[in-house]
Amino acid sequence: MKKFYIITNKAKDADYSFTKEIEQYLQKNGAVCLSSNQEQTGGDTDYRYTDARQIPTDTECIIVLGGDGTLIQAARDVNKTNIPLLGVNIGTLGYLTDADRSTVYEALNCCMQDTYEIDTRMMLSGTIYRDGEPVFENTALNDIVISRCGTLRVIDFDVHVNGEYLNSYSADGVIVSTATGSTAYSLSAGGPIIQPNAQMMMITPICPHTLNQRSIIFGAEDEIVIEMSDNKRLAEERIATFDGEISRKVITGDRIVVRRSEKVSQFIKTNKLSFLQRIRNKM
Repeated sequence: MKKFYIITNKAKDADYSFTKEIEQYLQKNGAVCLSSNQEQTGGDTDYRYTDARQIPTDTECIIVLGGDGTLIQAARDVNKTNIPLLGVNIGTLGYLTDADRSTVYEALNCCMQDTYEIDTRMMLSGTIYRDGEPVFENTALNDIVISRCGTLRVIDFDVHVNGEYLNSYSADGVIVSTATGSTAYSLSAGGPIIQPNAQMMMITPICPHTLNQRSIIFGAEDEIVIEMSDNKRLAEERIATFDGEISRKVITGDRIVVRRSEKVSQFIKTNKLSFLQRIRNKM
């Protein structure tokens, strides 16, 4: 690899000093490196870390400086480019990132010497249908969450898988996650940890009003449909959230269809830590 592009979370590198260090290191070693040193606004949040249109088409590696949230946002923003991402943790947990400040130059050397692996992660596609018509669609690397908002009331919904009725729930919500997302919100809701490149989808109810509801794992090619029920609570408010970032309100009768996305995220792996070692170190 000789052509790099850097995405920086300004909150983690306010003066871009670390970004400039990496740029200079790559250029000193004969590589080409550009960076996005300006936050982009728009979407459902008041910040973006990059605009995919700024990334040169011949870029071979996108370096993401931040934490897991920055890396997830970048993966969603650039997934149409098919350019692999190298996550560098300058945040807190950094479970998904490959390197940190102390190991970044070793990782960059691996990239320039082509001694790395590509870790391909499945993504989800979620479509909201209202009166039989699609009204919103987006993708997620971690999870798609249907949850209550506003008043402290549970929401009611039915779940179907491949056209077959599974169950009806009264709960704070439900999480549909990938294996990558199994260490995120789903884990906090009592779901299991799953090997991250496993091809699967998982349903985890959030605080269900019952004693025996557990996570259920389905195949990657299955189709999960969540239909919002009418529980006569006029003040009930519900939202569908993609990777904790993009949100849309849903109403009674809406159907949220979750499938495997045609898009994938590609992460550069230079760190030799195994899955089990990473769990021990990060969890």
